[in-house]
Amino acid sequence: MAGIDLATLERLRMAAMEAAGHAYAPYSKFYVGAALLFDDGVVVTGCNVENASYGLTSCAERNALFRAISERGAGPRIRAIAVANRNGAASAPCGACRQVLSEFVTADAVVNFPGERGPETRSFAELFPATFRLETQP
Repeated sequence: MAGIDLATLERLRMAAMEAAGHAYAPYSKFYVGAALLFDDGVVVTGCNVENASYGLTSCAERNALFRAISERGAGPRIRAIAVANRNGAASAPCGACRQVLSEFVTADAVVNFPGERGPETRSFAELFPATFRLETQP
């Protein structure tokens, strides 16, 4: 899968699980972490942060991306994404995260996430085939 071996995916999944340990989820009690592997080999993590006004909650995947951009700029591309949670529930990235991530993934990026029957790995394109794009986007 996109040159991402199983050992790398497992390391990424473990980084996501560690990030989930930092999640702020006092309302849902759903603790999520994400790890992004960039094309230069750097891994950046994030966790979900809830708010009493539920609509202002921010997902782990977007927090990881926003952290990466704030620390490294918007140039590096994401080769692999791992999502994990401390609740043992299936949890692929939500639609908002898929849309935001879509501007920063490589064409062959993969996503590893907890599925109904255990970990699943799919191409980003399979997970989000109808990306919204403006004509001016790369």
